[in-house]
Formats: sequence, structure tokens, C-alpha cells
Amino acid sequence: MTEQELKFLKFPIGQFDCPSTITKDHINSWISILEHFPRRLENLVKHLSKDQLDTPYREHGWTVRQVLHHLSDSHQHSYIRFKWALTEDKPIIKDYNEKTWAELMDAKTAPIQMALDHLKSTHYKLVYLLKNMNENDLNKSFIHPVGKTEVVLKNNIGSYAWHGSHHYAHIENLLKRESWS
Repeated sequence: MTEQELKFLKFPIGQFDCPSTITKDHINSWISILEHFPRRLENLVKHLSKDQLDTPYREHGWTVRQVLHHLSDSHQHSYIRFKWALTEDKPIIKDYNEKTWAELMDAKTAPIQMALDHLKSTHYKLVYLLKNMNENDLNKSFIHPVGKTEVVLKNNIGSYAWHGSHHYAHIENLLKRESWS
């Protein structure tokens, strides 16, 4: 496999490239992606068998089941990070090791409906929050402990819209490659 093919398997929609100027249209588009993501994802995976769910989306990658539980965990963290940034002055958020979380028993064996239901609830709350944020709220930020990077909330909306689409593409491409769709 070529380096280009490996890069496509890892980043099927490319890496997130946040615009230097974020417009209201960007924010509305990203919120719409987040709003519809859980249902789109559920429709993509609901017909998969146990064996299909336990298939990695790429060599040395997570299984579909692990990706679904990762999305649930990751987007819950994002929701909490929004709340911290909205209620504290540039809080330093808690990082977590997503790779080791994906190796825990629940991510490897739990029914996917748990992850899908959790993701739906998280997005329902997140989207409600995002739709009611004003410009001042959108410009609040948190500090990521890795590299002490400041993350502005309006950028984080785009990042998580990309994140969901990124993993959706992982699963969708696997389904196409295996002729499961």
C-alpha cells in the first residue's frame, strides 16, 4: 500500500483546517452537522453484524464498535469542555488517553446501541447549548494541557463537526470496501 493510500485510510476527509475567519455561516453549518450526525451514524451502522462491528476500519485501526464508543466518549468530553469554558476563565481541561480508553472492555464489547444512545443525548444537549451561544460565548476558550494550547469555542465547534465526519468516513469507506452497504 502506498503512503498516499495509508494517509487516505487514516484521514479520509483530510485533517481539520479551521478557517482563519470563522463566520456565522461556518458556525451554523457545523452545528447542523453536529445536530444530524448521531442519526446519520446510526443509519450507517444499524444493520451491521457482530463480526462486521468487530472489524477494524483499517489495518492497526479500531474496530467499528471501538470507533462508535470512542465517538461517544470524545463528544461527551467536548460537551463538558464547552461547559467549563462557558463557566470558568480559560480553564485547563482534563486530557484523556483515547487509545487506552478504546482498549477498555466496554469499548471492545459493549452493545453499540449504548454508544449511539449516549451520542444522541450528548449531541441533543450540545446542539441546544451551541444554538444559544452568543458572540461573547463563542470567543471563550479553554486550555488543552498538551502543549498548553488555547482552544476557542467557535473553533472547537468546527473541530468536532470534522471529528464526527472523519470517523463516519472511516466506517463508510470500510462498508464500501467490504461491499457491506
